[in-house]
Amino acid sequence: MTTRLELIPLLHFPLVEPGDDLVQLIFAALGRNDLSLQAGDALIVAQKIVSKAENRYVRLVDVSVSAEAAALATRADKDPRLVQLILQESREVLRVRPGVIIVEHHNGYVHANAGIDKSNIVIDPGDPRVLLLPADPDASARALRSGLAERAGVAPQVIINDSMGRAWRNGTVGLAIGTAGLDPLYNQIGSTDMFGNVLEVTEPAVADELAAGASLVMGQAAEACPVVLARGARLRSSDGGSGGLLRDRKLDMFR
Repeated sequence: MTTRLELIPLLHFPLVEPGDDLVQLIFAALGRNDLSLQAGDALIVAQKIVSKAENRYVRLVDVSVSAEAAALATRADKDPRLVQLILQESREVLRVRPGVIIVEHHNGYVHANAGIDKSNIVIDPGDPRVLLLPADPDASARALRSGLAERAGVAPQVIINDSMGRAWRNGTVGLAIGTAGLDPLYNQIGSTDMFGNVLEVTEPAVADELAAGASLVMGQAAEACPVVLARGARLRSSDGGSGGLLRDRKLDMFR
């Protein structure tokens, strides 16, 4: 594991609009910050700019509300059109209280309101819109990794992060919803600790740990810093995505 970790924000990142080339925007931002990619570097990219570039906007005026969504909206005290989108983005509704609907997203993670958001986007009060999560965050991460490899000659490991709440604890943390080029888990089962004891369950979610650290640098409001370069993390390489972070339903003790 790492002995020194740097989290370097790509400052002065431009606003992202639908259809923008994120690879080019990131590559240009590296240059403006006098940075170049090195072997072993990782980039943590905010979900918000990925969704914007992929035009995951939905105008609420275009949403048709089902009877199920209307009933759930009453329980949750939410706009029925937003609730309809939450249902469309989800496999299952897990919990409901006024103001929040906890669901299992189609991509597998448990998320409040299916990750649908209206913060840090331009909103016309007369024509409100919201932003959905990327349709396939792992595919988005792979595209960024391969595109940057073509431009920079180095393929960075890529984490797409999003802010999520956690059961039993207040507040949100950054978590990985998409990865490319890295093993999101560090399986240490069978190795020994400093006293020679064999580790039986130790498996740090290194992608989530790095996503959370980068979120401290990104901020959550007007900081406008959606991309962070992580140097020194020494994450293990893998061609798999983020699926290993999702607990098998049969092992989930909290649903």
